[in-house]
Amino acid sequence: MIAVVEIGGKQYTVEQDMSIVVDRQAADVGTTITLPALLIASADAKTVRIGTPTVEGSQISFQVVEHLKADKIRVFKIKSKKRYMRTQGFRAYQTRLTVTSIA
Repeated sequence: MIAVVEIGGKQYTVEQDMSIVVDRQAADVGTTITLPALLIASADAKTVRIGTPTVEGSQISFQVVEHLKADKIRVFKIKSKKRYMRTQGFRAYQTRLTVTSIA
């Protein structure tokens, strides 16, 4: 089964036993998160259920595998002819989730 789920304002296409990296979730490592699906389709796409906004009675269970940090992004600001330069780094907090069941 294939499903589309919304986590943190972003939509992800997931399948059974798939691992995804999303923005940091407020859950401990090893716990289970259950979310409703926006769309559910069979593997061969013969049956598709589309929600308005979610599919009634649908649940996608995720297991929190780990919390991690993304690669560093360098932010560089400059104003020409004013001798103004600033460099700042940023690393986003992320969470790795594994899909345990789609129902």
